[in-house]
Amino acid sequence: MAREDVLARLAELGFSEDDAGVLADHFLDAERRGKPSHGLVRVEWLASQSRDPRASARRVVAEPAFERWDGNGAFGYLTLAAICDAQLASPPARVRIVVASDAFPLGMLGYWVRQLASGGLVALLTSTSPRRLGSPEGGPPLAGTNPLAIGIPSSDGRPLVADVSMGRVTHGDVLLGRATDADLVPFGGEQAHKAFALAVGLQAFVEALAGGDSPGAVLLVAQPSADPVPALRALAAGVRLPGDS
Repeated sequence: MAREDVLARLAELGFSEDDAGVLADHFLDAERRGKPSHGLVRVEWLASQSRDPRASARRVVAEPAFERWDGNGAFGYLTLAAICDAQLASPPARVRIVVASDAFPLGMLGYWVRQLASGGLVALLTSTSPRRLGSPEGGPPLAGTNPLAIGIPSSDGRPLVADVSMGRVTHGDVLLGRATDADLVPFGGEQAHKAFALAVGLQAFVEALAGGDSPGAVLLVAQPSADPVPALRALAAGVRLPGDS
């Protein structure tokens, strides 16, 4: 699907021209990076979500080292876009924690930390989502797939971007028909208890900071004091690093 077609469909769903551009860029980037579970399949999925395409997130606390944002009924993609723009426009002197409540859906977290790393900031981002992962030993779903993404800027212009979901598959794979809800389990096979522990830990971490009534996100942004990525690339000797195209 061409970008103009994506924009046209998003406009039909009620998004402004600017917001449609943010969403289209995200979905098309996912397709280019071989992540169709977070790509164009999400366009029609947005129509099923009970959020206002015209809503905008609000920054309700703005301190030098801490910010709190309220998604305010907006789509999480647009909330994170506003948060990232704000960090790049006014970066922290050293480090800042940003907490977002009512933030869903957020898409590929790696997309957002890549933007921040490309702007020179170290970034770590995690989020919650509807509870879909249960314990490998059985029982009810206790945590979302709760991805964790890390972006590290590099003087060579290619930031390191690691983005890992705690699920063996994502809900996007279910939307694509490549998996079923029964496949939404912690990754790791016999070691799945490790991914489950991370998922539960991240669930409680975000809920403790953002509140537990709806999915949220926690972002750390910081000024780097070193430039480790070029040396890591040299050591890797051509091995593809996380986030490389």
